[in-house]
Amino acid sequence: MLSEVKIMISYDRLWETMKKKNTSQYRLIKYYGVSAGQIGRLKKNMYVSTHTIDMLCNILQCRVEDVMEVKPDWTKEIENRPDLD
Repeated sequence: MLSEVKIMISYDRLWETMKKKNTSQYRLIKYYGVSAGQIGRLKKNMYVSTHTIDMLCNILQCRVEDVMEVKPDWTKEIENRPDLD
């Protein structure tokens, strides 16, 4: 049942990209106006707006794929399939 698949957004790629670009969280906050709250939400893989994603891509001069990753959680679908028991 596809409707039961949970989607998780991971921002692990953001931290990797920031490291490659030699950009710190402090720099994002101090020089680019990213709020500390948004940084906190990104660290916890919580919802952030597409505006924030766009802003990060512009600051880091990268693609969306370099900032975030969609990770579907298929465990619910697998648990509900009788043919896999």
